[in-house]
Amino acid sequence: MNLPERWRAARPKVAGLHLDSGACSRQSFAVIDSAAQHARHEAEVGGYVAAEAAAPVLDAGRAAVAALTGIDASHVVFTTGSNHALDLLLSGWPGERTVACLPGEYGPNLAIMAANGFRVRALPVDGLGRLLVDDAAAMLSADPPALAHLTSLASHRGVVQPLAALAETCRALGIPLAVDAAQALGHMDCAVGADAVYSSSRKWMAGPRGVGVLAVRPALAERLRPRVPPPEWNLPLTVIERLQHGEANVAARVGFSVAIGEHLAAGPEQVRARLAEVGRMTREVLADVAGWRVVEPLEEPSAITTLEPVDGADPNAIRSWLIAEQGIVTTYAEVQRAPFEMTAPVLRVSPHVDITADELQRFAEALTAASSQA
Repeated sequence: MNLPERWRAARPKVAGLHLDSGACSRQSFAVIDSAAQHARHEAEVGGYVAAEAAAPVLDAGRAAVAALTGIDASHVVFTTGSNHALDLLLSGWPGERTVACLPGEYGPNLAIMAANGFRVRALPVDGLGRLLVDDAAAMLSADPPALAHLTSLASHRGVVQPLAALAETCRALGIPLAVDAAQALGHMDCAVGADAVYSSSRKWMAGPRGVGVLAVRPALAERLRPRVPPPEWNLPLTVIERLQHGEANVAARVGFSVAIGEHLAAGPEQVRARLAEVGRMTREVLADVAGWRVVEPLEEPSAITTLEPVDGADPNAIRSWLIAEQGIVTTYAEVQRAPFEMTAPVLRVSPHVDITADELQRFAEALTAASSQA
């Protein structure tokens, strides 16, 4: 079987049509079973004994994250998700709290930055919201922030950011770079030399909800001052151990570790190539649907396609109709996702590697029907 066939065969049959991997992908039988088996083991021997037994699986998960981020496995921390990971990083930040990020930065990230006292500076972008690297280099050089932050693939628009180029620029200027890879991990190359990379499990990696990861290079990690446990207690804990402090859903971490292993076994380059193909297929099919404008360029190497209504359709109502009447799941992206860039809500389509041309055509026809009901 080819990659799309293997991916589909490894999962339960979908109830309808799933075009929502940018929100939550479909887990495999192996991922589901591994989490369930761990939960059963907790009931048999106790949660802490079961956690010790799961250590090799979790170590393998950290090693897989290391392979995808280029950051050593010893500095990979499991979290409850991307928001938690960013908060861990920023709450322990030493010294000046200024951050340079895109105007289209993800709304919850901006909220976490504000909650941790960071002042935001907007990086220069083009009309699609893509970073202008040379202009950014000049800006960062003239007035260096304490931190640069890049959401390398946004939630509201499938435009791939020049992550590697910004990482090179930041290295040359000595500015730490943190990367929100929630949409990018498993979707594009994230091993480009960033100082911190964080992500969720549930999106393109197709792991469980409620788990994520933060990978921090040793030089940056040693600068951090995690707020828990309080530093003045002088406990004999490393920064990484302090970042991992607290309760954990070990079953979800086991499932995530299995999902990352499946991704590596499938071949990250092959998955990225297929997702780019999926995006092109999707945009080709949707280009002529009346009442909607495809935002991304046809050849944009991402599987996210954003649809802007041009005749007054309500994306939220359209999404609800598609689910209720057709069993088709998409994403309603509200303005709060990128409050400094978006001016109106959009509909997002994010199929995974197993989508077929016939299914995309089915969606185009359903979208046309939904729009006529609006």
